[in-house]
Amino acid sequence: MTGARLICGPIQEEVHLSINEKGPDGHPDVTFDRGRGGRIGIEEAVLCEHKAVAQIAAIIGDAAAEDRRLLLTRLTAEQFDGLPAELVQSVDYCTASRTAILGEIGPLARDPRIALVSAGTSDYAPMAEARRTLAYGGMDATEVSDVGVAGLWRLLAREEMLREMDVVIVFAGMDAALPSVVAGLVPGVVIGVPTSVGYGVARGGRVALDSILASCAPGVTVVNIDNGYGAATSALRLANMMRRAAAGG
Repeated sequence: MTGARLICGPIQEEVHLSINEKGPDGHPDVTFDRGRGGRIGIEEAVLCEHKAVAQIAAIIGDAAAEDRRLLLTRLTAEQFDGLPAELVQSVDYCTASRTAILGEIGPLARDPRIALVSAGTSDYAPMAEARRTLAYGGMDATEVSDVGVAGLWRLLAREEMLREMDVVIVFAGMDAALPSVVAGLVPGVVIGVPTSVGYGVARGGRVALDSILASCAPGVTVVNIDNGYGAATSALRLANMMRRAAAGG
């Protein structure tokens, strides 16, 4: 029992110290994690899918009142149009990525060097989500679109440039062979994003997910289907760690 108490004590203390709430929140169903950025270097984003417009409005209103920046993901056009007029005018909404940003986007850093590579133009939505998430996190990115392996020459024409990148996020549906091919060509970190693009059994993205998980190329990182946000935050974590290492932290 003594051993159990010794283990539990520090864990409880760590959890307590990690909470940094200023609330109360403007909606009874919401408890926004205001301290996340201080803990992990990435602020809490708002997944708007399945949320009521009133909940989204309250979250934006709280952030505006507290002069906080805010990233909203998977915000449909219908949800956006349902927001009060003053909130609609306060955020920058992107239809393609279904993201909205409250607050300013400052100058974007180019170090580490990040590339967003898509197999086809049908993969644009998750790539746009990643680009917007990176921009919100202060990072620039180079886009390379429509270079799927069915026309391998398109990728090989960009090989020299991609080899200079520190992180390459690759978006591919159907058989999702592109992340493996890229990972066999470049020395940087490769993050595969399976997309829900495809015919028949490929529809929905599970084939793409399994394909990247089964990649024969060493060291390919995989996120969930269509998860441009997750891929971008993985790159942001890496960028933060590189800065800490450079600063001797």
